[in-house]
Amino acid sequence: MFEDRHDAGRQLAGLLTTFAPERPIVVALPRGGVPVAAEVARVLSAPLDLLTVRKLGAPGNPEFAIGAVAEGGTVVVDAATVRHLAVSDEEFDRILERERRELDRRIAIFRDERPPLDVTGRTVLVVDDGLATGLTDLAAVRELRRRGARRIVVAVPVGSHQAVAMLEDAGDVVVCHTVPRELYGVGHWYRDFSQVSDDEVVALLAATAGPASSAPTAEGTAAHRREVAIDVEEAFLRGDLVIPPHATGLVIFAHGSGSSRRSPRNRTVARTLERAGLATLLFDLLAEREEDRRDLVFDIPFLARRLEAVARWARGNPATSGLPIGYFGASTGAGAALWAAASAGTQVRAVVSRGGRPDLASDRLGDVCAPTLLIVGSQDPEVLALNRRAAQSLRAPHRVEVVAGAGHLFTEHGTLEAVAELAQDWFLTYLATLAAPATQTAGG
Repeated sequence: MFEDRHDAGRQLAGLLTTFAPERPIVVALPRGGVPVAAEVARVLSAPLDLLTVRKLGAPGNPEFAIGAVAEGGTVVVDAATVRHLAVSDEEFDRILERERRELDRRIAIFRDERPPLDVTGRTVLVVDDGLATGLTDLAAVRELRRRGARRIVVAVPVGSHQAVAMLEDAGDVVVCHTVPRELYGVGHWYRDFSQVSDDEVVALLAATAGPASSAPTAEGTAAHRREVAIDVEEAFLRGDLVIPPHATGLVIFAHGSGSSRRSPRNRTVARTLERAGLATLLFDLLAEREEDRRDLVFDIPFLARRLEAVARWARGNPATSGLPIGYFGASTGAGAALWAAASAGTQVRAVVSRGGRPDLASDRLGDVCAPTLLIVGSQDPEVLALNRRAAQSLRAPHRVEVVAGAGHLFTEHGTLEAVAELAQDWFLTYLATLAAPATQTAGG
């Protein structure tokens, strides 16, 4: 059982280090394969690209694959299943045309007119989140073979015996972390198998751009992006700093429950803030040697001290020293953000919590001076109750915002985008000038 796709990618990467001397290209199959592949590319220090592939679903049962189509035109057909289901040529062509249109839509979003990496003569690691029928991976292998890849390695966290055997015939190597006796479906092997959004794919691809690169803003100008290492006395914390032109503030992200700066949900929010002219800093609250210390994940005073140290670093860093600072916290990270905001006083201008646990900072909520927005999903009743109770202890301007239809992880369609817009409006309002004293407010 994998915690999520990032955990699966880290475990899978441990099986792929022998390929590092071949300087491979990691090719992800979106959307689910991208978080897995991002971790593999990070561990192997390899470039990350993607190959968009669509399953061809059976008439009346789109989840049951009868084939697959890959960008570039490669089509794979399970002829035996097509015959068994009596799928006519006309039906098959309609399905193929529909999936090609969706393929084109996703390519336009994911690539943004960037050409695919040249795989000619290269070793390519094709990474997906799992193999059920294996047809989409087979289409990817054939397309990469057509493009001239020298060696193709299919790498997945989990797969069925049948799919692994089929791809061993089609590719050069198959590396599958777990081949269970019965698959029962790929999602059965993940604790968190929530859907990956288009924005998450784009954010993860942007996150692998390298230690210093440019990212386009809504106005078409370039934002400065670089990886930083922050000295917090007992450890170095790695972070990703993005500064748009004429930035008006800096939002520091505090991840929760052992998550990292590569959290796709927080990166999706960060991209929205960056387009609005806000700089963002996503960093790891724990150093690599501390990642297995589960006790530290819930040590809110410890995490708050880390967050305060990062804020001091930002105030002393020439690139960010003049920017007013806000905190964005998720889950336990929200507790740490509020605890740190209470210590920092008016030096932190605004706090936004997503699905957060402000109750973990209950002893310090009355000392928070920064205007605070608590965002909770309507389908997360326990956390919603905790947020409403915590709001009663806040003296600073604040609001509880309930996103209709959203669960704890905001994986439902449009809910994460709603979070990003709410956070954007809050930070744009309060990072420009210090909030004037106001009476306590609560919404939702």
